[in-house]
Amino acid sequence: MWHDLFSMGIPVLDKIVRTVAVFLVVAALLRFTGKREMAQLNGFDFVVMLLLSNVVQNAIIGPDNSLWGGILGAVVLLAANAVLVRVFIGRFDAKPIVLARDGAYVGKALRRLALRQGEVDQVIQAQGGDDVADVDKITLEPGGAVVVRLRHEEQSASYGDVEALNARLDRIERLLEDLARRPRDAG
Repeated sequence: MWHDLFSMGIPVLDKIVRTVAVFLVVAALLRFTGKREMAQLNGFDFVVMLLLSNVVQNAIIGPDNSLWGGILGAVVLLAANAVLVRVFIGRFDAKPIVLARDGAYVGKALRRLALRQGEVDQVIQAQGGDDVADVDKITLEPGGAVVVRLRHEEQSASYGDVEALNARLDRIERLLEDLARRPRDAG
């Protein structure tokens, strides 16, 4: 039993090469099919990701089902991801991509990223807007987050905004009361 847990069925270098190769191919395929990070996955995308992980599992582990083999595979995957993110992603994806500007979609960017307007509309509505006409700018950030900047008149008031307005109204009321108390010139 202990032997099966700790004895890898394939050489360590074979395990590392398999893991890195599958990681790079899957990362390239995901990149090729569109820049949609986990935060933007719809239900179908999520199912594809789950099935994809099962499809490539045997290519990574090979005939090895040992504990050490699984740990080594996990360490190599995380290391490869860290290297890819720090070295390559920072160089190639350093700028946000504008998805909409001044109330209109940037169709070329949406097509390049394989995003539908309906998907972006959902993000706009989650941020308090009604549709793209309410938007000053929408960007897809390098980390995958979609940032919506509503036009100034479409932005919701904050608690601080309401408090400042109440304070101003209080001052106006006091001024009006002071004016009402002053004796009028009979003149």
